[in-house]
Amino acid sequence: MEEQINALKEKGNAALAAGNHDEAIAAYTEALKLNDQNHVIYSNRSAAFVKAGKFQEALQDAQKTVSLNPTWAKGYSRLGTALSFLDRVMEAYEAYNKGLQFDPNNAALLTGLDEMKKRLLSELTSEVPMDVDPPKPPPPKPTPKAEPKKEEEDLPEHKRLAKREKEQGNEAYKKRDFDRAVQHYEAAIQHDSTDITFYNNLAAVYFEKRDYHKCIAECEKGIAIGRENRADFKLIAKAFSRIGNAYRKLEDWKSAKTYYEKSMSEHRTPEVKTLLSEIERKIKEEERKAYIDPEKAEEEKEKGNEAFKRAEYSVAVKHYTEAIKRNPEDPKLYSNRAACYTKLAAFDLGLKDCDMCVKLDDKFIKGWIRKGKILQGMQQQSKALQAYQKALELDPSNAEALEGYRTCTMAVNSNPEEVLRKAMSDPEVQQILQDPAMRLILDQMQEDPKAVQEHLKNPAIASKIQKLLECGIIKIH
Repeated sequence: MEEQINALKEKGNAALAAGNHDEAIAAYTEALKLNDQNHVIYSNRSAAFVKAGKFQEALQDAQKTVSLNPTWAKGYSRLGTALSFLDRVMEAYEAYNKGLQFDPNNAALLTGLDEMKKRLLSELTSEVPMDVDPPKPPPPKPTPKAEPKKEEEDLPEHKRLAKREKEQGNEAYKKRDFDRAVQHYEAAIQHDSTDITFYNNLAAVYFEKRDYHKCIAECEKGIAIGRENRADFKLIAKAFSRIGNAYRKLEDWKSAKTYYEKSMSEHRTPEVKTLLSEIERKIKEEERKAYIDPEKAEEEKEKGNEAFKRAEYSVAVKHYTEAIKRNPEDPKLYSNRAACYTKLAAFDLGLKDCDMCVKLDDKFIKGWIRKGKILQGMQQQSKALQAYQKALELDPSNAEALEGYRTCTMAVNSNPEEVLRKAMSDPEVQQILQDPAMRLILDQMQEDPKAVQEHLKNPAIASKIQKLLECGIIKIH
């Protein structure tokens, strides 16, 4: 049955690649009749539905995908895509964000998240007066005996005049005649100074004119008036968020944060929540940059070195960590902290620091050697061998790298049965060998060694083959 399912999946993939969306959907549907718990096929069918313009069906399949495999990042990419086509922008944003928790470097998720941010911010920062009326059909030609609107008959004279000025201000705003819009909104306030809407609309005009300080001032007046006259809390929230937007344009991130929080305290909306999160990230990044001081980093490094010499490794870690905060681009600091973690047998943390070290400077030979030693300590001889190879590429005569390479080579070749036993206990290896598609590929490689070159062109398959090679499960001659 697995072979039949895989054949149908491949048939669907080929049809989708060729642009035959209906044929792809049909093939995936047949496969799901044989196994309705296959999250990959639901994911593929979701993609086919998107291509066919059937976005609601795509959403249903994406939802099924993430319910079957809640930690698979690609499922959230499918979910975000379907939601974005349905104009459910905030939900799409949250789907992409959720996926990045499981795969922080996933390109599709990062691209999708960035696109949703732009759409949300575009909606929020294109300021529109609070109650610009939607377009209406043109009224019938007035007659000399035209009667006033019933709704205006019930208004006091000053409010009726204020409403007319506001409507004229709205029309001018829509035509981007901002000076005339200001005149009308100010006239509306002269007639009726108790309506927060007029202040909010006037603030929106100043925002468009890029006069952000006047925008803020009008919003503050409106909030005070609104409080006195028991205005709808949503209007007060709108005024606070508009102040936040103005401070955001002025790049006063802390003030923007304060007013977005005030807006949320009046009325919580996903849009303002998104803006608040963005501002908090900017503030955090600015604080991080402001904390950088290479001189203080050097002082902390020296303290760490002294502690290391005294074998006070926990104290050394504390100083190296502070040094990294002060100068996060210095690879030597990560290398030093990795040495401490090695002494403390915290190999996973040490390995993480080594990876950061060689990422910052891939020609830093000490980083590769330290990575090799940590991997040896973790009994990952084949991976350690690769690290030493990197070091020897930089300096073929380096004694530490040569010794590490020799030791790892002997360990890998000395006891093939022990190597195989350890490899088979690796959950990742077990998962690869239990994959029906990989078993077919491995069989094909045995029958036709040249086939491996084709399979290595697929990054996902190549990484699995590489894992089996490193563990000694397979060999390529």
